[in-house]
Amino acid sequence: MIDGLLQRLGVPATAYRDGTHAVFTPIDGSQIGSIALQGKDEVQARIGAAHKAFLTWRNVPAPRRGELVRQFAEVLRENKAQLGELVSVEAGKITQEGLGEVQEMIDICDFAVGLSRQLYGLTIASERPGHHMRESWHPLGVVGVISAFNFPVAVWAWNTALALVCGNAVVWKPSEKTPLTALACQALLEQTLARFGDAPEGLAQLLLGDREAGEAMVDDARVALVSATGSTRMGREVGPRVAARFGRSLLELGGNNAMILAPSADLDLAVRGILFAAVGTAGQRCTTLRRLIVHRSIKDEVVARVKAAYAKVRIGDPRENNLVGPLIDRQSFDAMQDALARARDEGGVVHGGERQLQAQYPNAYYVAPALVEMPAQSAVVRHETFAPILYVMAYDDFEQALEMNNEVPQGLSSCIFTTDIREAERFQSASGSDCGIANVNIGTSGAEIGGAFGGEKETGGGRESGSDAWRAYMRRQTNTVNYSRELPLAQGIVFD
Repeated sequence: MIDGLLQRLGVPATAYRDGTHAVFTPIDGSQIGSIALQGKDEVQARIGAAHKAFLTWRNVPAPRRGELVRQFAEVLRENKAQLGELVSVEAGKITQEGLGEVQEMIDICDFAVGLSRQLYGLTIASERPGHHMRESWHPLGVVGVISAFNFPVAVWAWNTALALVCGNAVVWKPSEKTPLTALACQALLEQTLARFGDAPEGLAQLLLGDREAGEAMVDDARVALVSATGSTRMGREVGPRVAARFGRSLLELGGNNAMILAPSADLDLAVRGILFAAVGTAGQRCTTLRRLIVHRSIKDEVVARVKAAYAKVRIGDPRENNLVGPLIDRQSFDAMQDALARARDEGGVVHGGERQLQAQYPNAYYVAPALVEMPAQSAVVRHETFAPILYVMAYDDFEQALEMNNEVPQGLSSCIFTTDIREAERFQSASGSDCGIANVNIGTSGAEIGGAFGGEKETGGGRESGSDAWRAYMRRQTNTVNYSRELPLAQGIVFD
């Protein structure tokens, strides 16, 4: 099956059969490919080719660059079903989420095409007579993209669509756990480049490698921007290395996202919001709901409702109309079990979390979503575990709830369910949630392309998509033009 799927997407068999690095599907743990990993010398060669392409691409008018991205969106539309299925096979996402991820790729392309005619600067009033000032934006260079397994194609597209319309070249290092989807995306983009006709060779490069390859890309001064998505641990390594050479980094790191559930909330709405946010993608989203901060007066009812909803969740093969697929691998399963053991040690009461379907899939790791009642926001709660664990804690007054929302190291997404307008507005105010995303009566996950995505604190501070995120992929220049016959100095300085 995997052969036919990849070949329909334009990937030759040699690309996924002739290597030594094994690729597995989390659906049943079987091997679905073997790829060749690239070393430091190949990394440098690909960055060199991308830099050479950039020197040509930066001079192409931005609307023409947008036309390439528009054509890529059409190719994605033509191949949405096949690419979505491949995401399900390699990353373990349910069918709807696999298709949804490809739709995100299409959406960001459409968004970027519009931006290609809106890379606006400013006109600035000058204090000197006979002068005018302006701000202009120029292509940055080679953009390096490091993506994680949980969104194996969308994150690359978020960066690549904007980078290309901004006049940059791209070098992409995907997760070693999901290289086949990367091969498919690269094949589709190369098909688009062939149709487009006049893009320079080497404009978009794929780098299949391990940690050594990633380090080589991060350390290369020709990579002007490194956009890295992954764990906070990874970000602690990437950020300083890029900064050491005065490069730019755009970091999308961990999330430990909370929902405040107020006594005035519509509980039917809230439970539906909890369910997808907490168990979607088997808890392997950076925006997964991990902490439920619920008013003490409704805690018991909410816990009973969520447990009942969890009991109805269908777990199994993500291609067979189930709601929760597998964890990516045993490492993730072990981390989940370790977190649940720590939660018990810290006074928690654990509901669920057990391995499922082990007899049917001995080499895959399906789990029941876990609901954990905690007496306080302890150490294990403050740590992000990339699995479907929802910690539930009670609060007594709204100020306490806000403090609990904010007192974790991460700052990605947050939400409140309330019908009290004062609570809703306070939550989104300067003294409310300290996260990059703050929602009212909607869960923590499910961001749209039109809004800037990213967070604060240990989430890294980066922003992708939305509003002026394109500026991260360009360099700003201030221009002053003297159209007079005099040479007055700024600040009224006289130098005769």
